[in-house]
Amino acid sequence: MNDVWKLVHAERRALIADLSGLAPDRWSVPSLCEGWTVHDVAAHLVDSARTTRLGFVVDLLRARMDFDRLNERGIARERGGGPADTLARLREVASRTTTPPGPLATRLVEEVVHGEDVRRPLGITRDYPTEAVVRALGVQVRTPVAFGGGRERAAGLRLDASDSDVDIGEGPVVSGGTLDLLLALSGRRTALDGLHGPGADAFRARD
Repeated sequence: MNDVWKLVHAERRALIADLSGLAPDRWSVPSLCEGWTVHDVAAHLVDSARTTRLGFVVDLLRARMDFDRLNERGIARERGGGPADTLARLREVASRTTTPPGPLATRLVEEVVHGEDVRRPLGITRDYPTEAVVRALGVQVRTPVAFGGGRERAAGLRLDASDSDVDIGEGPVVSGGTLDLLLALSGRRTALDGLHGPGADAFRARD
């Protein structure tokens, strides 16, 4: 468990560094997460880092079991007075180890995927630790699409990463970088162009 938190905390610190000094108008750039700006994603990450298992259940009940409403309320709560306030809050939660219900490795999914939701539209690149991306991908390939994963997208296909030892599933091969495979599994269409192989078209058709 401790090794997961080390990776999570490293990703939080890296994103804080990338957002520090970002011009105020850039916080309103649309992210890869549909309907959310860069600022919204940052606020969501604050909210997620603060969330406890019990708190998640209570907030979900208050949101009438609507996950979208739950997330929107969390974003509104953590946006604060503007980008500087949200960035300060990110710094405050960087070392937290609280988590909503679910496998601990979902925290890596949260940080890596949302990190790219922010970085790619801003033109920022990060050389992610291979272990963080591989473990996040392992979560997403087992998680149903209804819960933010990509299990159905990967069904009957073999995912073969060109830059790691990831080789998952059986069937026509879908090749690409580990990060692109993770993002594509997570429903980010911008990553689909980075996929190739006999199964790539079938994968794209499922999105």
